[in-house]
Amino acid sequence: MARNELFIAPSILSADFARLGDAVKLVEQAGADLIHVDVMDGHFVPNLTIGPPVVRALKAITDVPLDVHLMIDNAEATLDWYLDAGADIVVVHAEACDHLHRVVQSVHEAGRLAGVSMNPATPVEALRDILTDVDLVLVMSVNPGFGGQAFIPGSAGRIERLAALCTEVGASPRIAVDGGIDATTAPLVVEAGADTLIAGSAIFGKQDPAGALAAIRAAARTRLV
Repeated sequence: MARNELFIAPSILSADFARLGDAVKLVEQAGADLIHVDVMDGHFVPNLTIGPPVVRALKAITDVPLDVHLMIDNAEATLDWYLDAGADIVVVHAEACDHLHRVVQSVHEAGRLAGVSMNPATPVEALRDILTDVDLVLVMSVNPGFGGQAFIPGSAGRIERLAALCTEVGASPRIAVDGGIDATTAPLVVEAGADTLIAGSAIFGKQDPAGALAAIRAAARTRLV
């Protein structure tokens, strides 16, 4: 993935699951750069969503890379399920992995991209020793578990600190942000250093998802350096 190129990643968590294939095709045609797939286990986060069968089904209908976000307690034990299902990017939570470097290594050995995510209360500094090993860092700008939540205002400052830390350690992962991203918040996080914007209800919750995606991209581009 090219650095500093703006990516928009619609999150299927807010799509109509009865017509999931149609929803993915719609945003693919609208120029989505990634399809964000939220996997939740009802333990690490207070919600239960989908698993490998849905990832496999999506892989069969779209050429857009699948960005699979594992909000689960047992990512180390089940990682291969998602790799075998076709995940192009696997993002695990720093808070949920006892052996984070090993998980990242396993993803890379499978020829895929590896990411790490952190919750809003996790110190940015906690990722220092993994930054040079990952392809993407996902900053949660809401507490994970549910779509449609309001953006936590301090998240832009966290992105700035993360970008500075990456520079300090000589790392260049993509910086993604997820939670409350829309045409209003997109410029704030891009200015802070994010280059991958994950949006769910701000796209799939609108009557014109394609137009909403385009509006987020246009708003974000006003702050690109």
